[in-house]
Amino acid sequence: MSASDARRIANGALPSELIAATKAGNPSQEGPGPDGHAAAPFDPLRLCIFATIALLGWLAGPLALSVFAAIGLIGYWKARRRGLKKSKCYLRDTRLVLAYLAALLAGGIYGVLRLAGELLSL
Repeated sequence: MSASDARRIANGALPSELIAATKAGNPSQEGPGPDGHAAAPFDPLRLCIFATIALLGWLAGPLALSVFAAIGLIGYWKARRRGLKKSKCYLRDTRLVLAYLAALLAGGIYGVLRLAGELLSL
């Protein structure tokens, strides 16, 4: 290890700070990282995705709910058949996730049919 490497490491974050940040779910910290460069700030991409999905749901109503629920149901069904038992979803168990998505799909289809019935009765 050279003297410049030692200075670079000494100027970086303490190992305990890096471990605490990783356990807290925020591996990128403010300030210089171990390599001496500023770490990238947290990018809340998921929040943008959630807002976009909410917008599509608001614009397309029950049809959007049906489409997203069907896509999720198919994806989780395939993943479960390939051996996925625990999900990163809040519900954790893939059987619960499948039941949740099936209920959303049923509600979306009901909403589409009800909306279609109202439009036809006009």
